Amino acid sequence: MSQRLALFDLDNTLLEGDSDHAWGEFLIDRGLVDEEKHRAGNDQFYRDYLDENLDMHAYVAFSLDPILSYTVEQRNSLLADFMKHSIENMILKRAQALVDIHKSKGDLCVIITATSNIITIPIAEAFRIKHLIATEVEVKKNYLTGKIVGVPCYKQGKIEKLKQWLIDQPNDLSLEDSIFYSDSINDLPLLEAANEAVAVDPDHKLLQLSRKRNWKILSLRD
Repeated sequence: MSQRLALFDLDNTLLEGDSDHAWGEFLIDRGLVDEEKHRAGNDQFYRDYLDENLDMHAYVAFSLDPILSYTVEQRNSLLADFMKHSIENMILKRAQALVDIHKSKGDLCVIITATSNIITIPIAEAFRIKHLIATEVEVKKNYLTGKIVGVPCYKQGKIEKLKQWLIDQPNDLSLEDSIFYSDSINDLPLLEAANEAVAVDPDHKLLQLSRKRNWKILSLRD
């Protein structure tokens, strides 16, 4: 039998909040950026995301600019601090339980997120999910450049990144036997492509569409 593919969006799906936006607030809290200027930019990018017109290249450059001079060791230390300060309280117990249920059934669990791999690698590890498909950030001589490698893992790009990833996986994995959990209308392309779509604490547009299409609607919030 083929192994089922269990795909999970991250922000506002497995997490109670948005890790990208939380990263901006964390940088402010740690005094690494100008509070007023950075919050204004961070909030505007988040509004752009909600309005379905986020410029991923501009956002990644903005979000990582404060740490471009950081060594690998400095980045890892800061990300560990970020996990404790911001992310641990955003991890939903019911989300972890859902992941564990899929694992117990033998499904292959994958987090697929627009957020950069720099931010999300430790979060995937916290969920004990080995497979992560994210927006890849360029690294040169061990330093971040703030540029995206390849296609951003956003909207239609999620399908493109997933198909690229599947090339290197066992042949029995496919979208034809998959389930995708997401909160966002931005993920409509992949929700439509998956064999089963589940709206998790969905935004208004996705909620209305899910009702029309009889997609399962689920809440992981306590």
